[in-house]
Amino acid sequence: MNSTPYRAPWLLSNGLAMTLYAGLRAGANWQRTIAEPEPVYQEKIFTGAQGVPIFGLVAIPENPIGTIVGTYGITGSLEDQWFLRLMACKAYARGYAVVIFDWRAHGKTATLSPTLTSDGLYEGEDFVRIAAAAKQMGCPAPIWFTAFSLGGLLALWGIKAAQTIEEWGADLGLEDDDIGGCAVICPALDSLRSLNYLVNAPVGKYLEKAITRNLKALLQQIYQDHPNAFDPDAIQRVHGIRSFDQEIVVPRLGLSSVEEYYTLTNGLSLLPQINKPTLILYAADDPLFDPALVKEIRTTCAANPVIDLRLTEQGGHVGYVSSAACQRQIQDPDRWWAWNRVLDWCDRASTANQFVNPDIESQQAHD
Repeated sequence: MNSTPYRAPWLLSNGLAMTLYAGLRAGANWQRTIAEPEPVYQEKIFTGAQGVPIFGLVAIPENPIGTIVGTYGITGSLEDQWFLRLMACKAYARGYAVVIFDWRAHGKTATLSPTLTSDGLYEGEDFVRIAAAAKQMGCPAPIWFTAFSLGGLLALWGIKAAQTIEEWGADLGLEDDDIGGCAVICPALDSLRSLNYLVNAPVGKYLEKAITRNLKALLQQIYQDHPNAFDPDAIQRVHGIRSFDQEIVVPRLGLSSVEEYYTLTNGLSLLPQINKPTLILYAADDPLFDPALVKEIRTTCAANPVIDLRLTEQGGHVGYVSSAACQRQIQDPDRWWAWNRVLDWCDRASTANQFVNPDIESQQAHD
């Protein structure tokens, strides 16, 4: 079996260092790290599940070879999510139509609707409905879903929703075969266990606080746009990721607890149900997720032949900046190892008569 190795630069060989660099530094000059310019986007308001309006950007090259629909992680917007826009630049240059969007309660979508997040319960259908509208705009099949971090979980739910489109979306003009599959980076596969790990880890506490600050800023912005949709006292009670879900999200979904919510949206339970080609890039040194999950992820993915898991020892959380030696070894055009793997994988799957697993990385990660 051939391999596609990954190695980080020496200074970023630690998962926390890589994660902090990706989150705090790498976005400052990302345009200078790639040769591809940003495409000219068309703004589009899509209609998601429950009639929720979703803001997106669409770019269609001449003679597109397929379409990539993507979003980002737990916080942010299209205006600041440089890692997603970097992917769009590279995908467009390869000939893909690209559709990137602000998911529920984020960015311009949050100004259009006070509807909150559901960690995949409705976002999966959002992905499919966005794909159907994109097809009507001229974005061709095969259509690939992609995202990272919590967004990666949403994209996986998108594939799950696409598998039953004949049951609930016969009027969308989208066939089951139009959806090629899914490719995700560092997806959140078990929120309950990883959140428990994060808040009890010495450094994890600070990462959780940083995420919480962003969530509260997001809530304040939504409250300004939709003041009658929220209880300001509930916003004040938010002091962490768990309390955000407990105070804000869970009641609106009609659920009894955060535990019930995280169980319903659990990604590990979702993986055995997927029957479309799916690439998962996952780093064993990701400081945001419980390390004990690595072994379970490996076992679960091995039991599903359509899932191509590339498990690496290094990479951090949504970092995967590659060393110069790594770039030379695999002939990558730049340091963005993860997106290069995603696009190479989509290229192979898009041009094949049927999906054939690409070379699976053989390096072993720590249990």
